[in-house]
Amino acid sequence: MYALKTTNLTKRYGNKIVVDKMNLSIDKGTIFGFLGKNGAGKSTFINMITGIIEPTEGLYEVLGYKKNQQKSIWGKIGVLPDYSTFYENMTALDHLKYFSQILKLDLKQEDLIELLDKVELKDAAKLKTKNFSFGMKKKLGIAQALLNKPDLIFLDEPTSGVDANSVLNIHSIIKEIATNGTTVFLTSHNLDEVEKLCDEVAIMNKGVIQIKGSMKELRTAYKKNMTVYIKHSVASIAQIESLKVDLKSLSIKNEISELSSQITIEDESSIPLINKLFISKNIDVFRIEVDEPSLEEIFLNIGDNN
Repeated sequence: MYALKTTNLTKRYGNKIVVDKMNLSIDKGTIFGFLGKNGAGKSTFINMITGIIEPTEGLYEVLGYKKNQQKSIWGKIGVLPDYSTFYENMTALDHLKYFSQILKLDLKQEDLIELLDKVELKDAAKLKTKNFSFGMKKKLGIAQALLNKPDLIFLDEPTSGVDANSVLNIHSIIKEIATNGTTVFLTSHNLDEVEKLCDEVAIMNKGVIQIKGSMKELRTAYKKNMTVYIKHSVASIAQIESLKVDLKSLSIKNEISELSSQITIEDESSIPLINKLFISKNIDVFRIEVDEPSLEEIFLNIGDNN
């Protein structure tokens, strides 16, 4: 069962198409990264799924519930918008009490304190939010989004404006809730964060998904070949010539020198074979490094390649 599935989901404002016939499916229990440059249509897409705005056309299902079952959807999702604001004269604990009542949740004060502790706000439980830093408000927003133990949670920039230690804590929370079965829909401008956390990533551009898949699938689609750099013990002229001959069947291109080699291959399955080849010729391999495109490289160039 998919946590989220859309069919030709579209949003137009007049003649402007913001989301264009989007077909997207996300497996339950995964951490899904949703990327796009400003104006790509990400926020509009999320706002349709969460019931804030109406689609122009198309269908969607959230946790098996269809668009016309929106009230059932609301009880099973959590949302952290990037623009989280709070009532200035209410404390962190007051906020959680207030929103738990709105959601008709039977939570004791100890449960709310435990949730604040989870996001490192236990010591600020009785502090009014007008005295909160931006990072503290972000943490409170995460706590609020987790109140109902959602099956699907939307996190919009969960670590922006947060200190390094808190970033690690938020990452730990994301991994924990995903392990326990919650599907995480994550948007972030921190591409390194997305690359480390997400099982799958989609890149949106001009209202459409241009590429979707695991990091391995994204790298394969973006760049067919990879370069392997090998630092090794001294190779004689005879060993170098022998390597060049034997590497022809494993590589597209190779540059072998006395102390290091650079080999271009099509598939990473060739790497252990190349390593064994060096060893078979009595050349010790000290280090193997693979030059693969990062998510940042793919993200910055995907619009130009499609």
